[in-house]
Amino acid sequence: MPDFFWTPHSGYHWDGSARRFFEGWYVRLTLPTLGETFAFMYSIDDPAGQSTLSGGAAQILGPEEQYHLTWLPELRGFWAWPHRLGVGHWQRTADGQRGGYLPSAEFWDIAQQGYQLTATQHQGCLVDAATGAIARWHYDIDPVYGWGAANQTAQATAGWLSYLPIFEPGWQVLMAHGLATGWAEWQGRRYEFEQAPTYMEKNWGGAFPQRWFWVQANAFAALPDLTITAVGGKRQVLGREETVGLVGLHWAGQCISMTSLRAAVTWQVAPWGHWQMTIADHRYRIVLQGRSQSAPAQVRVPTLEGLRFECWDTTRGQLTVEVWQRSPLSISDQSLILKAETHLAALEVGGKGWQQPWHFVQGAI
Repeated sequence: MPDFFWTPHSGYHWDGSARRFFEGWYVRLTLPTLGETFAFMYSIDDPAGQSTLSGGAAQILGPEEQYHLTWLPELRGFWAWPHRLGVGHWQRTADGQRGGYLPSAEFWDIAQQGYQLTATQHQGCLVDAATGAIARWHYDIDPVYGWGAANQTAQATAGWLSYLPIFEPGWQVLMAHGLATGWAEWQGRRYEFEQAPTYMEKNWGGAFPQRWFWVQANAFAALPDLTITAVGGKRQVLGREETVGLVGLHWAGQCISMTSLRAAVTWQVAPWGHWQMTIADHRYRIVLQGRSQSAPAQVRVPTLEGLRFECWDTTRGQLTVEVWQRSPLSISDQSLILKAETHLAALEVGGKGWQQPWHFVQGAI
């Protein structure tokens, strides 16, 4: 893999201290021909081992949005690379050996259950804690976009300030778009796929967002290399709370990324079913319209008290994306350069306060 692809913050962030800390990884695999998704969510809490919350978990939101949870409480089975994307957590049947990366063929012989993930490979076998259902998968990944334009050094999603310990939690899109080839087994069915869209992101820290929404899609039939991520949330900055928003779009080798720190933004997000966001600067205006007709699936997210059901998701949302380019002579002179739709968008709301819609305006669109 070329060095330019490795995104900032790909490595593990824990500094070895006993303070409250979590790190989480999100991996999405989309199967467009079947209209299904595997969304894998891995987390580690308080890895110093001095807390009742210490341990790991693996969640999967699979086909038909069925939920799978495996608790991985043994800390010695967790491992993560400090400078590049590599993370895993597995249990061994024999001697309780400390976890570490395993060659893919050895993983199936050594790990009783668990997972391992790098930027180019993902495999695992997990048993659901409630039902005993088994999920297994193994696929290779061909990265397309990190965070930034193609063939350029990947960027930090939250900008250069993300290198300083002032934002809680930290957040990074590790792979805005990749292509996966391999197989997965779920609820007795085997799925085989080739060049299926995949996506990865992570977050970490010791504080937890009060409220947020999130939109992600990289399965647009008419524009197969289009990928978009959008988020709005209330986060901690040096002990105080602020509301921020971001939209990042990759397409045709380029990246358009705008944040509320340097662009005007507005959103109207319902407690469930409707997401509307517009963000604009002097060059572009991006408009997102997301909808879900079905009831949400619940997943666990990190909180001060550990993993809790405070997040509502769908992986089969309707999303329309418009990108308008503004004239350098007049921002009122705009031309539509991209319009795309998908019925396989990930749409999410999380945190507290969702009894009422969330309307936010900053600047003039």
